[in-house]
Amino acid sequence: MKLDRRTLIAGFAALPATRARSQTRQIIKLGILADMSGTYRDLGGPMIEPCVRQAITDSGVGARGIDVEVVVADHLNKVDVGMGIALEWIDRQGVDALVDISNSGIALALAPVIKEKDKVQLNTGAGTSDLTGKACTPNLVHWSFDSWESAHSTAVATVKLGGDTWFFITPDYNFGITAQRDTTVFVEGAGGKVLGSVRYPFPGTTDFSSFLIQAQSSGAKVLSPAASGQDLVNIIKQAGEFGLMRQGMKVAAPITYINDVHGIGLELASGLMLTETFYWDLNDRTRAFTKRVQPAFKDQKPNPEQAGAYSGVLHYLKAVASMGVAQAKASGRAAVATMKRIPTDDDAFGIGRVREDGQKLHPAYLFEVKTKAESKYPWDYYKLVATTPLEEAFRPMSEGGCPLVTKT
Repeated sequence: MKLDRRTLIAGFAALPATRARSQTRQIIKLGILADMSGTYRDLGGPMIEPCVRQAITDSGVGARGIDVEVVVADHLNKVDVGMGIALEWIDRQGVDALVDISNSGIALALAPVIKEKDKVQLNTGAGTSDLTGKACTPNLVHWSFDSWESAHSTAVATVKLGGDTWFFITPDYNFGITAQRDTTVFVEGAGGKVLGSVRYPFPGTTDFSSFLIQAQSSGAKVLSPAASGQDLVNIIKQAGEFGLMRQGMKVAAPITYINDVHGIGLELASGLMLTETFYWDLNDRTRAFTKRVQPAFKDQKPNPEQAGAYSGVLHYLKAVASMGVAQAKASGRAAVATMKRIPTDDDAFGIGRVREDGQKLHPAYLFEVKTKAESKYPWDYYKLVATTPLEEAFRPMSEGGCPLVTKT
């Protein structure tokens, strides 16, 4: 299997020889394990690396004698491939922390392995809320978003607006299953009802017509694809071809990225209610971060997963600088404990913190997608409807079942 590996070095002093550098500078090694070619390519993919590169630059660790090397690989959305790459990196290449992951099945399979190897699992792309619940470990931090946070904000608002009967189209793996599970809790808690659901094979499904017919015949007011990436784009586009929206059916997706909205187009996506934890045009700080990474993104904009890779790596390197490279490399558990002690603050997510169960806390934002007439410039897609404060945005720690949580 051929892996796409690239190495980047963060440092201000360039020494003439590797041997000389190794005698005076210390090295931290990161592994970006992401979907580079499949369903989630546009959500994380190749654009994770420039965000990590920016985090290394902004951290200033180079000026403190610390170099950061990064290797990159495509896990192909296959658990065995992802596990094989991770073990190769840890056992043979000395990788200290894994970044992104972007597949919940792989992230869950890696959790006990990373714990055993005492490295750091910096999940900035996998969405299942189980990562800070029953699957939590002292070596794992969950950044960016999760299925509970997104479902909570979107489902409750949609039911309150009259969308009280739902039908789910769900990918048959952990992320989709937990997204549907979490959304169902909030729909029913708000007084709504789930009329039906169907699971489709993941990855590889492109024709959703039979599932859309089932949704249509259910009589539900809300179609909820518990999917993301190209699957979500395909489902909503095909729903438009079937005329479901013209017939009055609303669409509410638990996990939606701005890339999905761009792929769908405002004609079909306008009016869609969704939750994101980062929007490039939210405020001066998010625009400043976007401006710094824009050359790599060209005509695209960063999303929460990509911004999360920046934010997560920036905070990890802050912890490394605080505790010292030798200690950080010796124990991923100690590095994560340091990350939990230090408050977070960056241009992507603002002020926050990492909770005892490994959940990174920051606000969540409920948006409504603009109409074409309302959109004034490229990627001007969202109207802010509501903000959920950071202490309320994610599942209460007492409800997750994480064994790390201190019982009182």
